[in-house]
Amino acid sequence: MAGRLIIVKAAYDAEAGVWYVEDSDLPGVNAWAPTVQELGEKLPAVVLDLLEEEGDSDPDDVPIEIIAHMSTRVRRAAAN
Repeated sequence: MAGRLIIVKAAYDAEAGVWYVEDSDLPGVNAWAPTVQELGEKLPAVVLDLLEEEGDSDPDDVPIEIIAHMSTRVRRAAAN
């Protein structure tokens, strides 16, 4: 498993005010945090736990790439 790139797609839930894992190459990755940076700090432990559950007892170096997206909307006042 060493060298395998784990891609995590993060999205922002404006109602809850948190960033969360929307999708991942590694099944079972589930985490959330108030900022994308804090989410990134949580992910190594989550990924390590899942890899160990898969039987990968020696994940020396597993890069994690976070792809984050957020959307918003602008509304113009109706013209009179």
